[in-house]
Amino acid sequence: MSTLDGTPAEGTRGLYPFLDEYEYEHADQIPDTAEAETEARRSAVEKAGEIVRLRRWVGAESAAELAACAGKMAARFASGGRLFSFGNGGSSTDAQEVATAFLHPHRGPALPALSLTGDVAVVTALSNDVGFEVVFSRQLAALGQPGDIAVGLSTSGGSANVVRAFEEAARRDMLTVGLAGGGGGRLTELSELGVLAHLFVVPSSSVHRIQEAQTTLYHVLWELTQHALGPAPIPRAHDPG
Repeated sequence: MSTLDGTPAEGTRGLYPFLDEYEYEHADQIPDTAEAETEARRSAVEKAGEIVRLRRWVGAESAAELAACAGKMAARFASGGRLFSFGNGGSSTDAQEVATAFLHPHRGPALPALSLTGDVAVVTALSNDVGFEVVFSRQLAALGQPGDIAVGLSTSGGSANVVRAFEEAARRDMLTVGLAGGGGGRLTELSELGVLAHLFVVPSSSVHRIQEAQTTLYHVLWELTQHALGPAPIPRAHDPG
């Protein structure tokens, strides 16, 4: 690898030639290594303690509703319902994990689930041809049926396409389950209007802590749903005779 003037570059230094200059000009501002390590440890312990406290609070506050929501989800799965999950950014990967948890569980029966963020062609086509606010609602309009489940994730609770998806899901008599952060944003309004059957809000201003707690919430929902469905039937041994 070489720089633009043809001289050899050493590793990634060649990508950031200004770093040498910065370090030279600001050498007196570089913190002591021991102090930096101490601060990093303190910060890590603080963040770990924060998410533990937050998860405990959410668990205590939401235990009854989590059980009720999982019971409804189990009933819909038992009747042939399917789960559709959606979200933006980091929440889009969480939405994929929600679908994976139900569709390909490490134990228990596999349940029909699909993440609406997974098909790049569909998402980009709808974004380009219609508008980003409909990338999930249009898919639910095509695929969703009464008895299905819509699970949407938003750290702010204000994502327009998540709101539109829940409105479409409610029109189709789907069970609507929302996960939000902060004060719940627009999803709180949907909950008050009855558009959202269940809303779980993580009361934090940190996107990182919100997503960590939401991960716990949807895994608990998966486990409670599996429990409500009962043990998977044991396959009968093949009778060669």
